[in-house]
Amino acid sequence: MWWHYFLVFLGALVFDIVPFPFPPAFTIMMFFQIIFELDMWIVIIIGVIGSVLGRYILLLYSPLIASKYLNEEKNNDIQFLGEKMKENKWKGQAIVLAYSLLPLPTTPLFLGAGISKLKPIYVIPAFIIGKFTSDTVAIHLGKYASENIESILDNIYSWQSIASILLSLFLLFCLFFINWRRLIQTKKLVINYKIWN
Repeated sequence: MWWHYFLVFLGALVFDIVPFPFPPAFTIMMFFQIIFELDMWIVIIIGVIGSVLGRYILLLYSPLIASKYLNEEKNNDIQFLGEKMKENKWKGQAIVLAYSLLPLPTTPLFLGAGISKLKPIYVIPAFIIGKFTSDTVAIHLGKYASENIESILDNIYSWQSIASILLSLFLLFCLFFINWRRLIQTKKLVINYKIWN
C-alpha cells in the first residue's frame, strides 16, 4: 500500500525536523519496514528523502529559534563556528559526512549549522551521502537481526540508543554553553550558562 511508504516518509521527516535529540530516523524507517513488510530499498530511498527534507527545514528555522531564545553573544559565538567551517569547505564537508555515517542523531550538527546561517550547500550534500549509507547499513542489519517487532522495540530502549541520545545531549550542551570563539582563538575552555534572552 502506498500509504505505508508515506508513513515512512512522514516518520523520517518528523524525527529529523525537531530541534531536540530524537532517536535516529532509521529506527522509524526500520519499524515500518518490518511491520508492513515493505520493500527495503524503497523504504531507504523514501526515508532518506524525508530525513533530508526534515534536516533542511531544521536548518532554515534554527536561526529563528536562536534569535528568540539565545542571547546575542551566544548567537555570535555559534556564527563564528559557521565562519570557521566556511573557511575550509572540504574539511567541513568531511566532518558532516563522518558525523552522518555514525548512527547518532544529527540534531546538534544541523542546529549549529542553522544558527550559524551556513548555506545548505555546505551541509546537505555530505549529509545525503552519509545518511543514505548509514541508513542502508542500519536497515539491512535491522532486518537481518530482527525477525519480529519485539526485538525492534527492545532496541529502542537499548543501551546503544540511550547512549546515542545522551551523546547528542552532550553535543548540544557543548554547542550552546562553550564559548567557541575564545576556545579557538585563545585555546581556553570557557563555559557560559548565560545564553538565554
